[in-house]
Amino acid sequence: MHEPRGHADMYGCLMLPPATEGAHFSVLFMHNAGYSTMCGHGIIAAVTVAMETGMLRPSDSGDTVEIDTPAGRVSASATVEGDRVRSVSFRNVPSWVEVLDADVSVPGLGRVRFDLAFGGAYYAFVDAASVGLACLPGSAAELIRAGRAIKRTIEAEYPVHHPVEEDLSFLYGTIFTGPPGDEGAHSRNVCIFADGELDRSPTGTGVSARAAIHFARGEIRRGQALTIESIVNSRFSVRVVDETRFGPHNAIVPEVEGSAFITGVNTLVLDPADPFRHGFFLR
Repeated sequence: MHEPRGHADMYGCLMLPPATEGAHFSVLFMHNAGYSTMCGHGIIAAVTVAMETGMLRPSDSGDTVEIDTPAGRVSASATVEGDRVRSVSFRNVPSWVEVLDADVSVPGLGRVRFDLAFGGAYYAFVDAASVGLACLPGSAAELIRAGRAIKRTIEAEYPVHHPVEEDLSFLYGTIFTGPPGDEGAHSRNVCIFADGELDRSPTGTGVSARAAIHFARGEIRRGQALTIESIVNSRFSVRVVDETRFGPHNAIVPEVEGSAFITGVNTLVLDPADPFRHGFFLR
């Protein structure tokens, strides 16, 4: 993920043997601050790579691809046409709301209203316009600065505790929401996570947590799909396929769908004489 091979906003997925019986493989997701617990666009990309490179074939996987993640087992399925994966959908881990309509005082921003929810990771959701921002590429630097400040403040005032895995008990990022850029979409997500990293996708775990928020408010019903854009106009759809309990929480089971494309096959070289062989970050 580090320069000179990557950059501060690069995201990776390490595909490993299954960790539990019945899984096809397991994954660890990587970013500029280490590892993350679950990633929707990483699942979509990993299934696309596995299918299109022949690691798995539709006949091998049956109806679903079972994937072990740090947040739990995820079931995915691919829509395949010939040798191409047209889309991937997955049923995420149970997702729930922690806090609705809370507010904190953030240095430089004043009082900021937010919702806090889990969709494989914990996120604080903030309406971008409420802090004078827009979910647009030209606002990327301002979104990163504000997202980091909001995350630091909420971490201090609203500590989170995962019911099962203490390793998941941390606020992963801030997600700004705003109106869509194109017709047919419900809204837009811009996720600032890890050490100021900006997600170019709508964020699969983020749209899962958003579905939990909308469902808790009675704004969507079971089976109703929402299409949510990213900062670069890519789209995920998300819908509530089931309700469940997870520890003390009323939770939903969200299903997310999107597409990924292989952009290259790379060979990385670590020269032992290179003083920068392990990479670096300037940001």
